[in-house]
Amino acid sequence: MIPEVQQYLETERERYVEELAAFLRIPSISVGTEHRDDIHQAAEWLAHKLRSAGMEHVEIMETAGNPIVYADWLHAPDQPTVLVYGHYDVQPADAAEGWDSEPFEPIVKNGKIYARGATDDKGQLLIHVNAVEALLRTEGKLPVNVKVCIEGEEEISSPSLPGFLEQHRDRLQTDVIVISDGPMIAPHTPSICTSLRGLAGMEVRVMGPAQELHSGLYGGGVQNPIHALTELLTSLHTREGKVAVAGFYEGVIALTPEERQQLRLLPQDDEQIRKDLRVPELYGEEDYSFIERTTARPTLEVVSVTGGFQGSGLKPAIPTSASAKIACRLVGEQDPDAVMDAIEQHLQQRCPRGSTVELIRSHGGRPYQISAKHPYLQAAADAYGTAYGKKPVYSRSGGSIPIVEVFHTVLGAPIVMMEFGLPSENLHGPNEHFHLDNLEKGMLTSCLYLHRLAEG
Repeated sequence: MIPEVQQYLETERERYVEELAAFLRIPSISVGTEHRDDIHQAAEWLAHKLRSAGMEHVEIMETAGNPIVYADWLHAPDQPTVLVYGHYDVQPADAAEGWDSEPFEPIVKNGKIYARGATDDKGQLLIHVNAVEALLRTEGKLPVNVKVCIEGEEEISSPSLPGFLEQHRDRLQTDVIVISDGPMIAPHTPSICTSLRGLAGMEVRVMGPAQELHSGLYGGGVQNPIHALTELLTSLHTREGKVAVAGFYEGVIALTPEERQQLRLLPQDDEQIRKDLRVPELYGEEDYSFIERTTARPTLEVVSVTGGFQGSGLKPAIPTSASAKIACRLVGEQDPDAVMDAIEQHLQQRCPRGSTVELIRSHGGRPYQISAKHPYLQAAADAYGTAYGKKPVYSRSGGSIPIVEVFHTVLGAPIVMMEFGLPSENLHGPNEHFHLDNLEKGMLTSCLYLHRLAEG
C-alpha cells in the first residue's frame, strides 16, 4: 500500500510546508530564560500536531528544565517498537547577524524553507510525525509500535534528559531508537551515520610564583609558567601526530578493511580539502586518510592557550600562571574518565621543575558505534534506497552527541541515525534552511522504514 501512502504525502505536501512554517515561527530558544513562554508554546504546538496525526497518550511532561513531549501508538502486537527522538528547541538568532530575512519569519524560495530551526531540528522532526499520520490515514494502522520523545534542551546539552530517561525507563522501553538531527553526507546522496566520537574536555593549569615578577629582575631565575605549559603541551604528541600519552589508545577499535572501503566511498577529496583550508599540507597520524583521522581515530587537540598580559603593548612580567584547554575526541570503547586519568598522570610526571600543574575536568561523553550490518540499519538502508533511488553510503561523524550514548546505555537499544539535512544548510548560522525535497523524500523514507522493520 506504499503507493497510496506516497500519493497521500504528495497531496498533503503544501499543508506540511505550512505546518512546518507555523512551527518555525515559534522562537523556542532554550539558551537563557527569556523565551520560556515560547518553549512551552512549541511543546503545546507539537502535542497538538501529534494528536492530530493520530498518536495516543500525548503528554507534555515537566522536567527541572524545559518540558518533554511524549506520545505513542502501541497496537502492533509481536512487532518491534520504535522510539523517535528529536528536539523542538533552537539556537538564538538575530537578523543583524547576517540573515537575509527575519529568522523567525519563514520564507520559501528555490525549493528551500529559510528560518532558525528549519534543519536543526524542526524540519527533520516533523518528517517522522507526518509519516505516522500518512500511514494511519491511508492504512488505518502502523506496521510497528511507535513512541516519540521530544525534548526542549538539546541546544543546551540536554541537562534534564538523562534523569528523565532513568525515571521513565520502563515507559520508554523500545527495540530501536531513531534520531534525525544532522546532515546527509552530500546532496542526493543519502547516508547513514554508524558512529559518533566521544568527548573528554579539560583545562590544564600551570602555577608558578605567587605574584607577577619583573622579567628583568627575576627572568632566568624562576620558572616561567608559560614556558612550563609549552613544554607540557609539546609532550602530548609525537612529531608524526600520534598522541604520546601512555594508555590514551586503550579501547580504540581498529578499522577493518571493509570499514576503510566504506569510508573511501564517501565523496571527499583530501587535496581539495587542503586547498579549501589553504594550508601547505594536511597533518595527522601516518597511514590514515583525512576522513579516517577526523571520524574514526581519537584525537587530542589544544583549543586555547592563556597566560600573561593580553593587552596591547609589552608588559615584561613573568605571570603567576598559564592555562590551556584540551578537547579529546574518542572512538570505539574509550572511556573519557580513563583518558583524563592518563593525561593527568602524563602531565604530573613531566611537570617542569619550579612549577605545579593541575587538571580541571569539564566534559565527558562516551563514543557510540553500530555495525553497518545491523538488521535495523539494513532496513534503513533499504528504505533510503527505495525513496531516493540510490543506496546510502555509510559515514562516521567526527563530532560528539553525548545524549546518543546515554539513550543507548539507559534503554539498551540500538540507535539508527537517519539524517535528512545537508551540510550546506547553515545549522546554527545565519540563513539556516531546509531543502523541501528532503522533507518529501524523508517522509517516504520514514514510512518505508517502519514497513521494513515489520517485515523483519
